[in-house]
Formats: sequence, structure tokens, C-alpha cells
Amino acid sequence: MKSYPTSVQLYSVREEAKLDFPATLKKIASMGFVAVEFAGYHNVPLKELRKILDTLSLKASSTHGALPDESNIRDIAEAAHTLGFTRHICGRGDAFFASEEECKKTAALLENAAQMLKKEGLTFGYHNHWWEFDKNFNGKLPMEVVAENAPSMFLQVDTYWVKVAGQEPSDFIKKYKARIPTLHIKDGPLNRDLPMTAVGEGKMNWKPIIEAADPATLEYLVVELDRCGTDMGEAVKKSISYLVKQGYGRSR
Repeated sequence: MKSYPTSVQLYSVREEAKLDFPATLKKIASMGFVAVEFAGYHNVPLKELRKILDTLSLKASSTHGALPDESNIRDIAEAAHTLGFTRHICGRGDAFFASEEECKKTAALLENAAQMLKKEGLTFGYHNHWWEFDKNFNGKLPMEVVAENAPSMFLQVDTYWVKVAGQEPSDFIKKYKARIPTLHIKDGPLNRDLPMTAVGEGKMNWKPIIEAADPATLEYLVVELDRCGTDMGEAVKKSISYLVKQGYGRSR
């Protein structure tokens, strides 16, 4: 089985990053991560941030941000080109998936965002939570309805939330693997109301999930812990150690 470069969604370490973003990035690099996925820049100028990444030999795999529109497209493009990533990702709230009609409206918004970013040489992706997988419209999951009606966007599958919703992540990944360049890797008790754990210490079964991906398409395994019952920094460190030890992920 192929192993994949590891990235970390910096939302995981947001509390540390608020206090000292450069020091937090240095800590992430010391853990062995190949790349980082941004969730804001904590008021550090983009050119300075790029210098920090280069000094630490960290890549920018992607970023999470607002839905692209006419008001923010220039800022999104500037950040991407300065920091060296091409993938901009966003999510939407549960109301956008409340019915099949709402799913199609949402898909139109996302497809438009993908087309806007394409003109800037960038790609647009969608990150799921549980509410895109906990209903069924005429035999299709909400996420399937959206994916079929927004063909230009890629899918960043949050494997944990798929499982929390009662679906098998490997089934969805197999079906859409040609559109899945990144997977969000998180672990825990599979209860959305309880804190998460370090990857490898929860109830997720990782082997079939990783094996379901397309080796030619998948670029990064992205560790993300929304909240954790233990020290977050230690949990993130344990997560990359687990992925590397199991042969799923690659460190620096």
C-alpha cells in the first residue's frame, strides 16, 4: 500500500497559533509534517509567512477559507500564489443540505466558485461534516447530489464525520476517488458530542479507508482534530507518529 505525505489542518492548533504563529509552525515542522493546511494567517503578512515556510521546509498543501465570490477572489488568489498552494477549500452549514432542492442550489454555488478559481489557476474543493451524509434523497446522500451537480470541484473527505453520520468512508472514497486529492484524518469515539483523540487511539479503522483512495490522485493525508480530550499538541504529534508507523503516511 502506498504511503502519502502528511499535512495538518492548522485549525487543530489554533489556540497556540493565536499566541505565536511562527513558533507554532516551527513546532509542527519538528513533528515531521511535510505540509500545512491553513485556516487563517493570524495577521502574519503573506510574504513573511512564505519565508517562514521556506525556512522550515514546510509546504502549503491547501487552505480552508470563505466561499469564493467577487468580493474576495483577489485576496484568495494572492494568498495562494504567495504561499504556493493551488487548493482552496470551504464547507457549508447543514441548512444548505436540508433537501434535494437545497443541495442542488448549494451545488450551483460551489460550481460557480470552482469556475472562478479556475480562472486564477486554482482549484476549489468542498470539506464535509456529518450533515452531508446523514440523510437520503431518492437513494442519494446529500453529498452525492452536490458532487454530481458541481463537477468542477474536488472533494476533501472528512473521513471521521462520514463515519459519525453512519456511512462507510471507504465506500464513498471508492466511488469518487478520482476527485479526492486530500483526506482529513481524525479519530475519536464516533460521537459528535464527545472530544476527539489522537489518530490511532479512537474507533476509526484506517486500513480500508486509506486503501480505498486512488494512489494517482491522493496527494496528502491531513490530520485534523477539531477538539481533543487531551493536550492538542501532543495529540497531533501522536497522530503523525501513528500514520508513519502504520505505513499510511510519510514524514519529512
